[in-house]
Amino acid sequence: MSSLNDLKKQIVSCTLCQERRLIPEANPILQISTTAKVAVFGQAPGNLAHQSGRPFFDPSGVRLREWMGVTEEQFYDASKVAIVPMAFCFPGYDGKGATGKAGDLPPPALCAETWRQKVMDQITPQLELVLLVGNYAQRWHLGDKMQRTLTDTVRMWRSFVTEAADEAGPVYVPLPHPSWRNIGWFKKNPWFGAEVLPFIQSQIRRQLDMHF
Repeated sequence: MSSLNDLKKQIVSCTLCQERRLIPEANPILQISTTAKVAVFGQAPGNLAHQSGRPFFDPSGVRLREWMGVTEEQFYDASKVAIVPMAFCFPGYDGKGATGKAGDLPPPALCAETWRQKVMDQITPQLELVLLVGNYAQRWHLGDKMQRTLTDTVRMWRSFVTEAADEAGPVYVPLPHPSWRNIGWFKKNPWFGAEVLPFIQSQIRRQLDMHF
């Protein structure tokens, strides 16, 4: 327990990316414990999360919690759910794209290079279900098992479940980002809501019931 707490203290005091001018302001955000069996591995905190100090504290987080079938209280309970983005700080905004609205910059690779394996070494043994939200988390955790597109990778979710049953370790389920920018994707891929979401909701209910 003390080693995990010590690691978290080191992370939340980290200013490495700010010092190298990779992000506008350091404010590391993560949620970890020695008991969480469900995890969300995403990209990086958004601006609203940066301001509040709470991961997924925005409309995307509301949709994600709906996908998971959990309450806000359950989601922000570190003993139940671990939340570990690929970069712990808000990376800032890029230029305006075709929508006319700025999007978040990619997570600086330096953060994962510095901290991710240390966190994974501490929490992975206890995890049963991991939701990989977006390409960055999928690339780190799935490696060459990723497909040509995010859609193709998400469609492979059953194979990852089967693989986890054959090997020791958590079930990894790839998901698109729950951002409003992906509304078109959700409409074009109704199988996601019909097949993937019921599975993860049933698994999360089982893990929370078993653990608590």
